[in-house]
Amino acid sequence: MHQKIRKGMRDLQLLKRDPFIALLIMFTALSLIIFVIYPLLSVLVKSFQTMDGVFSLANYNRFIRFKYLRNALWNSLSVGVITGFTGVVTGYLAAFTIARTNIPCKRFLHVLFILPIISPPFTSALSILMLFGSHGLITRGVLGIRNFSIYGFKGVVLSQIFTFAPVAYLTLRGVLDSLNPTLEDAAMNVGATRMQTFMKVTLPLSLPGIASAFLVVMIESLADFGNPLVLAGSRFPMLATQAYLEITGSFNLPLGAALAVVLLLPSVTAFVIQRYYLQKKQYTTITGKPVASSSKLVSRSAGRILYFFVTLFAILILMFYGTITMGAFTSVWGYDFTLTLKHFIYAFSVGLDTIKDTLIIAILSTPVSGLLGMLIAFMVVRLSFPGKASLEFTSILNFAVPGTVVGIGYILAFNKPPLILIGTLSILVLNFVFRYIPVGIQSGIAVLRQIDPSIEEAARNLGADGVTTFRKITLPLIAPAFFSGLVFAFVRAMTAISAAIFLVSAHWNLLTVQILSQVGSGRLGVAAAFSVILVGIVLFAIVVINRLVPGKAGGISAIQIQEEI
Repeated sequence: MHQKIRKGMRDLQLLKRDPFIALLIMFTALSLIIFVIYPLLSVLVKSFQTMDGVFSLANYNRFIRFKYLRNALWNSLSVGVITGFTGVVTGYLAAFTIARTNIPCKRFLHVLFILPIISPPFTSALSILMLFGSHGLITRGVLGIRNFSIYGFKGVVLSQIFTFAPVAYLTLRGVLDSLNPTLEDAAMNVGATRMQTFMKVTLPLSLPGIASAFLVVMIESLADFGNPLVLAGSRFPMLATQAYLEITGSFNLPLGAALAVVLLLPSVTAFVIQRYYLQKKQYTTITGKPVASSSKLVSRSAGRILYFFVTLFAILILMFYGTITMGAFTSVWGYDFTLTLKHFIYAFSVGLDTIKDTLIIAILSTPVSGLLGMLIAFMVVRLSFPGKASLEFTSILNFAVPGTVVGIGYILAFNKPPLILIGTLSILVLNFVFRYIPVGIQSGIAVLRQIDPSIEEAARNLGADGVTTFRKITLPLIAPAFFSGLVFAFVRAMTAISAAIFLVSAHWNLLTVQILSQVGSGRLGVAAAFSVILVGIVLFAIVVINRLVPGKAGGISAIQIQEEI
């Protein structure tokens, strides 16, 4: 106890010697309180109110009484578990194949596998509708089936596996790359078979990463909004979409807030387990010694099977994106496959302002998110001050919170004095900044921990204050993490939907909201055209950022920083 008090006094003395750093810490903490904690508390408070503002448990009683609402929770959890399990199996097989075999076209396959991550989260739902819907290319065009419905459980699970298996792949690819392959060599050299080596060495060392990947995919599935909104249907309610429909359809904001709180509980619980429990169980097998391996863990026949699997997965990805591209150039999907540019003409004529709005919002939020992320990472790694652990947790909390909850929170928090932001550009920019700074923070922390602090101490010993040291010494050294954070922040600002759909207005709209609107109106060709435009903009931006810092930002591979979360 006395040691903690003495440490706190030393921290306060250090802050007094550098008042500008103290002001930055206070500004950052205040910003997180206003734009992260306050909206979440607003949702919690609203959930205990009636439509008249009277405090009550009526909303939670209604959730317990109505089977339809309870089913929404059960459906979300069951889809999350199934998506997590199937996504992890798919991701592990793909990661193991890339990391432990010598198949051709590894770079191409890697880029292809992470393509769903840089696309709108409901792109797979659009593809599934075009392939397996009532007028789908496969169901009606190839198989001649007319009464098949893709809506409900099967459609949502299929779309989410396609969307989130790449997230598991990225996480597990990092895990397998970090495992020293000489351990597998040693096991085989003492007589273990390939299967015994895999079951007793490779798989056990991968288990913490597998569990982490499962929880991450489950969190993503629970928070998913676009795929269920397109494919769930009225007979298969899910919490994220049901909360949205209660607010926009029934205008019952308190019940929508209560459903958001119910959704928040499993998401944050899984996040805390993944973040603070499983990370302590990661196994380190990189020792700094040479790790070149001649291991033949995968036999030739097993290699062929794995190569067939990853090739099949790659073909599915190409088929999904090929379908969207073809749909964008097709006159009437399912009836008239004549090539046309009318969907793009319509998209640019009707949606040009939306494209401009999306770019403006992404361009404004991206650098702010990147700089704030690096600043918080610097505070967490290099500074010691009271409440540092709380600041770090709060800064990454929004990444675990479903977008539906964040959107509802921003509506409640900033629709009244002193901050009336609803309908403005500011609320969209602030939403993206504070929702996606966690990736920049985590990548910054990872890089800073690899940099010898004596470099910064030398600058301070020569008279530089904390801000000058950060600007001239630290920031250049963490440039790779900074630009990686920029890539992710830009991608998410362009492709996000779940929180933003609550915050768009007649003055500021987003491409993702426009795409969902076109799908809801049955104009799949126009939705496909908007999707192609959006993916093209994102890929172009990644190339530009990669050119700005060649060999550092890592281009599309920069998206791998997501596994840090």
